[in-house]
Amino acid sequence: MKAEKIHTCQELIDYIGQVGFLPLLAMGVSGWSAEEVADEDCQYMRLPDGGWEWPLWEWKGPILQESGCAYGKFFQRKAGFISREWWPDFCNYRRSLYPQPEEGSIEEIILVTLKEYGSLITRKLRAACGFTGPKMRSRFDAYLTRLEMGGYIVTEDFVYPHDRHGREYGWGWSLLTTPEALFGREACHPERTPEESRQRLLAQFRSILPEVPEEAIDALLR
Repeated sequence: MKAEKIHTCQELIDYIGQVGFLPLLAMGVSGWSAEEVADEDCQYMRLPDGGWEWPLWEWKGPILQESGCAYGKFFQRKAGFISREWWPDFCNYRRSLYPQPEEGSIEEIILVTLKEYGSLITRKLRAACGFTGPKMRSRFDAYLTRLEMGGYIVTEDFVYPHDRHGREYGWGWSLLTTPEALFGREACHPERTPEESRQRLLAQFRSILPEVPEEAIDALLR
């Protein structure tokens, strides 16, 4: 993976474009995450006043807006980036593993609701789908994760609350949408079979992760 550490958002955008696939945080594949390639001055830091700074976390929105890449829980239910170049093959293959939600299912209701509104932050999408009772959040998040793993939902941007001085604060909320709405239908339906897309994905992963066993790469693609 990358030998020199990344110090800026633009450097990370360029790196995502180079490798095509990059988890945000470390997930067990050495060196394969934005967290691991970023310099220590970009990592999470607690401040004396009780606040925090985390440049890498704050870059997520600008990366999406400036690069046009996809972001979501794509790798073993962990969040990561996929470049626009590689999204069509990833989406094509993943949807063959995660079929279109059945009519009347909760997952279909989520997709229909999201298409109706265009984009919604997670808590508003949850409310619009009727998941308002106690302990509903974790159940709803499980459905969202499966839809993201299947390539049906992506994060368009991140929305932050503002304090009385107009300053952003907190961890931010994912603004969810469908990849068809964000990238266009053609970007989700390449003129290749799912198996052809899989072979292309395998070749790219072998290139960026040459020391990772084939079975481990195959697990990442699932």
